[in-house]
Amino acid sequence: MEAVLAHGLVGVLHYAPRPVADAIGLGCALLLDAVVPRLRRTANTNLAFAYPGKDAEWQRQIVDGVYRSIGRMIVAFARFPSINKGNVDEWIRYEGFEYYERAKARGKGVLFATGHLGNWELSAFAHALLTEKMSIVVRPLDNPLVDALVERRRALSGNALLSRRDFARAILHTLRDNEPVGILVDQNSAGDNSAFVPFFGKPACTNLTFAKLAARSGAAVIPGFAVWSETERKYVLRFYPEVPMGGDAVEDTERIQRAVEAAVREYPDQWLWIHRRWKTRPENEPKLY
Repeated sequence: MEAVLAHGLVGVLHYAPRPVADAIGLGCALLLDAVVPRLRRTANTNLAFAYPGKDAEWQRQIVDGVYRSIGRMIVAFARFPSINKGNVDEWIRYEGFEYYERAKARGKGVLFATGHLGNWELSAFAHALLTEKMSIVVRPLDNPLVDALVERRRALSGNALLSRRDFARAILHTLRDNEPVGILVDQNSAGDNSAFVPFFGKPACTNLTFAKLAARSGAAVIPGFAVWSETERKYVLRFYPEVPMGGDAVEDTERIQRAVEAAVREYPDQWLWIHRRWKTRPENEPKLY
């Protein structure tokens, strides 16, 4: 049933006129907000934790923006089959591309440190059309039928999908070929391969694999996010200056998280505050959620 609904929604959003699709996408996001109220509660908790000086009205505006961002992302994802090299510039443009060019010139590959900001699905999809294909690390969805639908669309522009279950070796091979790899680095983590580093001034348990891959490969680390421009009515794929890596996994992870935080602070209503980023807490610290 989930797969039938997903296919039906994607089909409608794909073929409907753009204004109609945009309205339906927003409606789906608002429906999610109404049907799963714990997501807004999580967002409010996160915002109060990260921005203790902001009032309830500011929080409401930010969370409303998050759902608008989700609606836009749904529409873009559904229309991937119609996005090609001839029309991709109607959806997105680059900013800071020179940082990527410098990183490529080093010849050791590029690790994109990205996150759930703006439209992370479109950023990788569009980069393959605008410049070159890339490899992206993905976590399979719980429903295999829906996961198959999502993976087919993600790969339409030529990108390679790497499963989180066994991706390190594939990433190192890709970087040795001086190709780019995109990894989401803004999620809560736990376990031995994690460490608490500051994120919005609060300890956030973060996976160390990205930093270790950067150290082992020598690849350049470039933060990159596809953020929505309301004035242009399309996305801007914004690359930021290279994050220097020193070889210490914890210190490097902290640098990466600072870069992600800076981007989120620029566009707070486009980050996925409904994710329980601070779920894992230091010993003797109370649960946040």
